[in-house]
Amino acid sequence: MTYDTGFVVHGRISREHFDPAVVRRELAIIRDDLHCNAVQIIGGDPDRLESAAGAAAELGLEVWFSPYPLELEPERILALFRDCAERAERLRQRGAVVVFVAGVELSVMNRGFLPGESPEERVEELMGRPERRAEAMRELGVRVNAFLGDAAATVRERFRGRLTYASIQFEQVDWTPFDMMTFELIRSAEVADRFRDAVRTLAEGPKPLAVTGFGTAAYRGAGDRGGRVLEVVEYDPQTRAPVRLKDVYERDEAGQAAYLSELLEVFETEGVDSAFVFLFALAGYPHRPDGDPRDDLDRAGLGIVKLREGSRGQTYPDMEWEPKAAFAAVAQRYRTGPGPAGAATEPDSPLAV
Repeated sequence: MTYDTGFVVHGRISREHFDPAVVRRELAIIRDDLHCNAVQIIGGDPDRLESAAGAAAELGLEVWFSPYPLELEPERILALFRDCAERAERLRQRGAVVVFVAGVELSVMNRGFLPGESPEERVEELMGRPERRAEAMRELGVRVNAFLGDAAATVRERFRGRLTYASIQFEQVDWTPFDMMTFELIRSAEVADRFRDAVRTLAEGPKPLAVTGFGTAAYRGAGDRGGRVLEVVEYDPQTRAPVRLKDVYERDEAGQAAYLSELLEVFETEGVDSAFVFLFALAGYPHRPDGDPRDDLDRAGLGIVKLREGSRGQTYPDMEWEPKAAFAAVAQRYRTGPGPAGAATEPDSPLAV
């Protein structure tokens, strides 16, 4: 499971409230009720990452320590990695099983790899001209791999555990400096007919395969959109905070649940070593069942729980959220799967989830 501690963009953090007691309780639910044996802790604040990772380790979960830089230049990314690598090593020295994730989709989420002031502009720059797309990807691969070489060396100076990077396939990562190959794999309608074969091919690579970033929202047709699932959201032009949905989209929790269940089956049967659902809860996308359905941001939220505004849930009366259908689907999949084992530590052990 992926657990969000708050994304930091231009000094603003997406998760306003971070209560260590709540974090520990949610991580315990992830372990006990979702039957997860590993958790990817993501975010942009090193203190929060260390706090949540420590709680997860105390609960016996394998920890993927994942600083998630956004809109940073390469030198600032390296500074974040230095800080987090030292924190991750302290946790590992205390006996925790820790994997360090040296960033996520760096080329489109940050500055210095592609032209553009936003991820959307960068992707358009890369994909917008089909006649030079292959050349542009080769050039991008050179830039990305040069940076990842520096990043891996920086992290390994401070961290002695396993190291990976959460990549997009078009970044053409050279996996030599890493212990595992990790891809953000999101199935869309355009690739659905060849998705399983693609996963199988990646799993046949020279190093264990992890999959991160896969998930979808709870509105009808969201799973078909793949990585474009959040395009239905209107954002504040200054803060980039979600404001409302652009139109009325029918709630479809069953569709979100089916999507996750189907992908987890693919990953389990096609040789994936570790898989992390994106994600437990996404701050800023509250469930508003009353009033204008365009204000119900949870329909576009990728969390498997729906966040309530200032009120408690019924299933977990001490939490300000309620499970979606996807929560039950993931729990059922993990409960009936190969069982908890901390898969990433042993090549022949079951899927880490």
